[in-house]
Formats: sequence, structure tokens, C-alpha cells
Amino acid sequence: MNSSKLYIKIPLVLIALIVLNYLGNSFNKRFDLTKDKRYSLLDETKDIIDKIDEPIYIKVYLQGDFPSEFKRIQLETNQFLEELSALNDNIKFRFIDPKSNKKELIKNGLQPSKLTVQEDGVVSESIIFPWATINFDDKIENVSLLSNSTAPSQEEQMKRSIENLEYEFANALHKIISKKDKKIAILKGNGELEDIYLYSFLKKLSEYYKLAEFTLDSVKTNPEKTLSDLIEYDLVIVAKPTKVFTEEEKFTLDQYILNNGKTLWLIDNIAAEMDSLMANGKTLALNRDLNLTDLFFNYGVRINYNVTKDLYSSSIRLASGNTGNQTQYQDFLWHYFPLTLSNNNNPISSNLDPILLKFPSSMDTLKNNIKKTALLQSSPYAKIIGTPTNISLNEISNKPIKEEFNDANTTFGVLLEGEFKSAYTNRTKPFNLSSYKQISKKNAMVIISDGDIIANETFKGEPLPLSIDKWTNQAFGNADLLLNTVHYLLDDSGIINLRSKNLQIQFLDKEQAFQKRTYWQVFNIILPLIILGLFGFVFNYLRKRKYSS
Repeated sequence: MNSSKLYIKIPLVLIALIVLNYLGNSFNKRFDLTKDKRYSLLDETKDIIDKIDEPIYIKVYLQGDFPSEFKRIQLETNQFLEELSALNDNIKFRFIDPKSNKKELIKNGLQPSKLTVQEDGVVSESIIFPWATINFDDKIENVSLLSNSTAPSQEEQMKRSIENLEYEFANALHKIISKKDKKIAILKGNGELEDIYLYSFLKKLSEYYKLAEFTLDSVKTNPEKTLSDLIEYDLVIVAKPTKVFTEEEKFTLDQYILNNGKTLWLIDNIAAEMDSLMANGKTLALNRDLNLTDLFFNYGVRINYNVTKDLYSSSIRLASGNTGNQTQYQDFLWHYFPLTLSNNNNPISSNLDPILLKFPSSMDTLKNNIKKTALLQSSPYAKIIGTPTNISLNEISNKPIKEEFNDANTTFGVLLEGEFKSAYTNRTKPFNLSSYKQISKKNAMVIISDGDIIANETFKGEPLPLSIDKWTNQAFGNADLLLNTVHYLLDDSGIINLRSKNLQIQFLDKEQAFQKRTYWQVFNIILPLIILGLFGFVFNYLRKRKYSS
């Protein structure tokens, strides 16, 4: 080659390499080749990432020695955070071994998880900290990486955890960078639950939204101003009212809905309380008239006057005898406390622990222009009982007749979406309203036929966590369901939709792997040797044939 040409080509190659390197650093594209697009971020997540204009630091406590099967969560978390960092270099993350600061992590609310591990046919327990923390300014947000919902197997729990990664991080990032700009009114004045029974849920809700009590008392003297004040709130929560709503109050709520206000109704149509039952051994379940039937009927729902029993239910703790001077207690199934699930993939109710209801009534949906989605349903073995009816603790000793529990999939909660028509169209209005509306823009509400779904228990006058039974320590999904409901109704960013993400994740069959371990070990040792031997034989044969001629 001519030396002058060589001197020209070398600089050109160097320049080309520099240009390619610059373009590679400036413009990059990541390709997701997985069938279920598990590494492709949804638009809702991308919108949140775009809003981050200052450094955010993420610490993930999944480093060090822990069972190999949980490295799947470590790998998936790392892949996901790499995607976030690729979109916005303000997102910094690192993995940390939690061994050195376990006490500090527990103090900060990062509770460890005890997991059952099966390796080589031996079952053991392992402790891990499946958590991440997000630091931004002076704020810290904890992110759970392990699904808390009850799953039929550990593999299913892993799958749900991986599916929820995007939601958990997107929700935490949105929460930590956003200001509380949505306002929620907690309705009072109609015998709603006392604050101590709402404490657990409202405390959690206050992390996301501004909360305030609101009464409709002033509607008698100044209805226009009452409605105007109510419209300032984005959502109204009506938690187990026990007193009748007047027509003026109903009209105000109707017009609030027509002005695009969101509502969460938690309604007991039946008066049946455990306090009376435990004190007397029996109680009479009576119909409770709240004067809301026509309002709900107009929107497309009817809460019936009945109570539902379900073979899939929670338990109550009762004294079962004495040992010496000590009273002995035992847990008994109580079919008036159904554990409910949803049969759909709605983001409000998917991937949750069973929801505990107490003396719920059945609900019917009516034909109109409103879209209706059942959020809570009974098991296939439910029984609807008309009211008034006597309820006695003696029923615990009666073996249920399965054939009588044939009211399958009874509905207890409904999401309504669409353009709502006023319940006072072609009716006399309780008061004149200059801004009266007959139809709303697209709106949404949720109606649940059990007010106790939001009520936390108390112990020695102190509120307890909503989702934990104080006697059995059993976990329920009540708080998550209600929080998801509020997020869905108010969520302009659409984060709640991330909960519907469904991935196709394959796990190793441990039993099969253990049983056939020796076979595959031998197979993996011998097969490469056979292939290598065949290659050597063919190579030598061809070599001899070539050079022998």
C-alpha cells in the first residue's frame, strides 16, 4: 500500500471512530425484545420521569447473600432502574447490602421478610430486606419490592412483585416530587364514623391529598354557598352514615356530582353491630333508611335491604372455656364477615389480599348509560338473607348446608363511570339553584355496600392498622383497595393503571429439578465430551484424508 494513502486513511479512521463514539453517547435506543414487553415503560411512568429535573437517589437493599431464586427480583429491579436512568440521568441508584444497618432500616419502617427457601430438597428460612428508598430534597419514600398480597405460592408472589415494580416506583416518585393539590372532603353530620375509626386510612390518605371535614348543615340557610364550598373539593368520602339525608342534602350532593365531583360511598343499609351481638349473644338486623335509594337508583345501582353470608369468610374470637382461672379463647368462622375478591383485572381491585366486609348487603346494577364494573363480589358459596332477621352467635355451632349457599358472586362494590344525569330532573327541586345542571361531563364514583370496610379496630382507646385483625393478625386488603379507589378517582397521571400490568414469567419447577438433578448433571458433563470427541474424530479423519493423498 502506498505510504501516502496510508497516512490519509489513518486520520480518516480516527475521525470516523470519534464521530461514531460521539453519536453513540448522544443518541441511544434501547430495544425490548421480550414477548410481554416487560422492560418497556408505560407512558404514565415516562410522564413522571420527564418531570424530574433535580437529582434523585435510590438505594436498593438487595445486595449480598440471599437465596438464588430471589436474585430474580434483584435482576428485574436493576433492569427497571436502568430503564429509568436511561430516560433521565437525574435518577441515580445503587444496590446496598443491608447486613450492616439492619436496626436502622427496621427503625425507618423497612421491615424484613422471612421467606421459606427450598434448595436441594432442603427447606430453610431466610431473612431479606425487599425494600428501596428514594431520596429527594429532604424527603424519603420507602418502596416495597415484595408483594404483600396473599399468593397461592412463593413463585406467584415473585411474579406479582415483578409485575408491581413499575407501579411501586412510579407511585413513589410521583408522590415524592408532587405537591398535594387535590382536596378530599370527609363528610360529617349524618352519623358517619367517628374519627378514631377512620384514623388508620385517613392517615395514609393524608400522605397524598389534603383532607378536611365537611358538613351539609348550612344547606338549610345558604344552599348556594354550601354547594359552592363543596365543589372546591375533588372528592367526597361518605363513610357509614347512620342518619337520614334530607332532600336538600341529597340535592346538594347530586349537583356536586353533576359538577364533576368524585364520590366514594360506603353505605350500610342494615343496622347490625358486633358490639350488641357480643354483649347479648344475639342481635336483630334491621333495615336502615338513609333516603339514598332513589339517588343511587338514578345513577344505576340499588343496595338491597338484606345481609349476606359466605362460606369463604373471616373469623371472630370467642371465649370457649376456662383453664384454672384463665379464660380460653378460640377463633370461629363467622359467615357474616365475607372475604371478598374481584373477578376482573380492574386496577382498583387486582392483586390484593381478600377484603374483609361485615354484614354486607347485596347490590344490583340497573340498565342506563353508565358503565358499571363490579369491584367486590362474594365467593360462589354465598347466601342472601332478607331483613329484619335475628343473628345469633349460636349459629357458629350449626354446620352450614352447602346447597343453601347458592347466591354465587353477589356484588358488594361497583365502580360507575360515565355522564351522570341529575336525580332531580323532572322533579321538584328542594331549593332554587341558579347553576342547576341536568347532566355531568364524564365522571366516576364508587359505591360499596358496607360502611365497616373503612373502619379500623381499636385497642385500649387507640386506633389499630386498618388491614390487620387485632386478634388473629390476619392481613386484609381493605386499606389498599380504598387507597386504590381514591387514586383511580383522582389520578390524572394514570399511575393506578400500572397495577394492571401482566407479565409472563416462567419459574423453575423445584420438585422436578431436584428429582432429575443427577440426570441433568450427568447429561451436561457427558454431552459436551461426546460432541468434543466427535469433532476431534471428524477433524483427524479429514486431515488424514487430505494429506495422505
